[in-house]
Amino acid sequence: MTEEAIACLRSARSGDREAAGRLVSENSGLIWSVARRYFGRGVDSDDLYQLGCLGFLKAIAGYDESYGTQFSTYAVPKISGEIRRFLRDDGAVKVSRSLKERASIIRAARQTLEQRLGREPYLSELAAETGLAPEDIAVAETAAAPAESLQRETGEDGFTLEQTLGEDEAERILERVSLREAVAALPERERQVIALRYFRDMTQDAAARVIGVSQVQVSRIERRAIARLRELLE
Repeated sequence: MTEEAIACLRSARSGDREAAGRLVSENSGLIWSVARRYFGRGVDSDDLYQLGCLGFLKAIAGYDESYGTQFSTYAVPKISGEIRRFLRDDGAVKVSRSLKERASIIRAARQTLEQRLGREPYLSELAAETGLAPEDIAVAETAAAPAESLQRETGEDGFTLEQTLGEDEAERILERVSLREAVAALPERERQVIALRYFRDMTQDAAARVIGVSQVQVSRIERRAIARLRELLE
């Protein structure tokens, strides 16, 4: 940013509405570029732009130069986040009712089995309890999992799915709401491992016991799944 732009940003952050309006005007192209990613989801383009402007203003209020990042880099996820929040709350982006109902059935069965068995149930046991196929269970639990699962650390190494995929890939996931679709496109075993590791927060050892394979096999399947997710999200 130029010194003039930085000064304008500081003024806007201090409550100068004229400076804030100027920044919005000067960055309208950036706001539109983010808003366009959400066209075709049942919301008028001008409304998406206005939502983007709100996110941009929140970025102005929250930006700290000590972050060491460009303001535009900080602003983009704020803009897209404001739009995503509206779409999610308004119901334009949502998991289907049937998947939610299936996930609810699985949660109830999992709790029942945990109490009965005194441990995490195997997928085969969940399948027998619910009458669902193992792959359907993995898809339902993945689809119904919250977006925060991207930032949730796995047990033994502290990695998150966001970190594992890399910052650029993770930003695309969050902005395009495409991770669930990508996971659903994985082969059955890879889908199961990703669901258990990142959405059930299991260690590789625990996931191996649930699936009925070795920890080494889970590690290999996970690496293969992550590589495939990268390809799907490019």
